[in-house]
Amino acid sequence: MNTIPAHESFPAKEPAMTTYDTTTPTVQIPTWSRGTVLKVWAAAALPMGLLAWVGAPLLAHAFSGPMALPQALILCLATGLIWQFVFVVIVVRREQGSLRWPVVKQALWLNAPISPRTGKRSKRLWWMVVPLMALLALEEMLPSLPTPVARDNGLLFASDSGQAWMSGNWTWFALLIIVFVFNTALGEELLFRGLLLPRMGKFGRADWVVNGVLFACYHLHEPWVIPQTILVDTFAEALPSRRWCSSLIGIAVHSSQSVFFFVLGLALVLR
Repeated sequence: MNTIPAHESFPAKEPAMTTYDTTTPTVQIPTWSRGTVLKVWAAAALPMGLLAWVGAPLLAHAFSGPMALPQALILCLATGLIWQFVFVVIVVRREQGSLRWPVVKQALWLNAPISPRTGKRSKRLWWMVVPLMALLALEEMLPSLPTPVARDNGLLFASDSGQAWMSGNWTWFALLIIVFVFNTALGEELLFRGLLLPRMGKFGRADWVVNGVLFACYHLHEPWVIPQTILVDTFAEALPSRRWCSSLIGIAVHSSQSVFFFVLGLALVLR
């Protein structure tokens, strides 16, 4: 698993800039080098790729039937997503020296949207989440690369074998909920929009573009989604998170997908 080398400290080796929130002036968000940004990307992307394409096929031998690989994938990808959360916690602890909520909140942009004109939080900006969710939904309408049914939740739930497996299966539904939560709230978005994006000042005004491209290319575990993710997620999640200095926007928008699959999965379990 690719992690940050011990000699790269946070934020001792990097120049720092102060956060936008003045209520905790001791919290500083460092500007990482481009190399450090790529290392953090690798710490998220490589484990997911290995777990999906090496770990899951091996683990699938522990199961039987047409759902052997999907079950193995759920367990492996859940592990990778939980690792991302643990990784974020480790980095913030090393960087800030504390995991107190006021510190973590500022270090990961876990605040309400901030108006770029006034520099103040604005509850009205939350309404932007609605059209952004609609924009994200358009991703499903774009032409896509060939997708293996066993590796795609949407196709899996639509298949006969997937629906039969989900019917009354509360145990695996609970495991899917864990995947949903760490996928959008505590894993991917927290790492890319909360940890990486605020520290990508070396990329200048294009930081949100680079963040969106990195997020798309992170999907080594499902490479067929990379083109759509670059075209849609970059504008639906990375851009608004950067403009309003709030990772909660990206988390909220991305979570709309999890809510959809939660409702779909629940309907299948109750059949």
